[in-house]
Amino acid sequence: MIPNENILSNFAFDEALDMDICSIEPIVSGHINHTFVATQGEQKYIVQKINTGIFKDPCSLMENIDNVTEHIRRKTEAVGGDAKRATLEIIKTNEGRLFYTDSDNNCWRCYRYIKNSVGLDTINAGDLHTFYVAGAALGDFQKMLMDFDASILAETIPLFHDTKNRFRNLEIAIGENRSGRLSDALPEIDFAKAHKEMCSIIVDKLADGSIPLRVTHNDTKLSNILADEDTQQVLCLIDLDTVMPGSALYDFGDALRSAASSGAEDEKDLSKIYFRQDIFEEYCKGYLSVAAEFLTEAEIDLLAESVIMMTFECGIRFLSDFLDGDVYFATAYPEHNLVRARNQFKLVADMEEKLKKTKEIVALAAGK
Repeated sequence: MIPNENILSNFAFDEALDMDICSIEPIVSGHINHTFVATQGEQKYIVQKINTGIFKDPCSLMENIDNVTEHIRRKTEAVGGDAKRATLEIIKTNEGRLFYTDSDNNCWRCYRYIKNSVGLDTINAGDLHTFYVAGAALGDFQKMLMDFDASILAETIPLFHDTKNRFRNLEIAIGENRSGRLSDALPEIDFAKAHKEMCSIIVDKLADGSIPLRVTHNDTKLSNILADEDTQQVLCLIDLDTVMPGSALYDFGDALRSAASSGAEDEKDLSKIYFRQDIFEEYCKGYLSVAAEFLTEAEIDLLAESVIMMTFECGIRFLSDFLDGDVYFATAYPEHNLVRARNQFKLVADMEEKLKKTKEIVALAAGK
């Protein structure tokens, strides 16, 4: 569904968009929301139809984004920075609301387009230094929000990184075997059961206060980090739909789950899948060049384990979905989710073998 004049006329643009001269182009890189670029002369905006099937409470979703971006904006302005390039800017409706609901109950939002920006994944993608830059960008994002009260944020996807709950869901999926494919996944089920204790690593420490509650992004891939196309300097993190209360370890671990794999998460040939320690080292150095000053000792001590835990969590999610009949993740063939689970578990096993070395890398980067 393309946003039409009836939808766009509800937003308080700098200058009203004239549909006769305004171009609307889709962006196909995202997987959750339907995204478009609206361009009229020098004006350029991102217009999105929010996926309310996944984000069932758009009010809380947009309040989270508004609160976090306003905090970053104020802190950027306080040091003389360019707030328009430091975070997303929500274009409110004519009535001052954060999104517009059309007659079919579709929810639409709009952001000001950040000029001359590109995803970090498009800049020197094969260069190890790119991962140093990405790590530092995550550290900067967390540092900017370290004095933000994470407890006021809503959970846009409840229990998103409650790994113990994810494992309970796996146990239910095993018991119910809705797909009838249980016998195809017995080695993967055995692997998951043997690693059950891993699910408590972060969740329990958040619960007892051993590690602090922080603002987490929860989707820290390189394409969600914007950089200036000319200078290649990092500008900001985008795609804030999953900004929630959680642990800094979630973001570090999940970023490296994908970035430090030698291949795609659905690569069938497991001989091609291994944990890239060189990428881990560069990302860790960049991250701790910023984050070492505000992370607690307990958080730093768990950085290496967080990558294993987040990879394991992703693996059991794929395995649960395979046993449930592929009801969550899009699949291209019947065994797709099982292939993904095997892939993630291969990474977990390799990460475990390299854990001593990765902990040494963390200690060195943290100045211990």
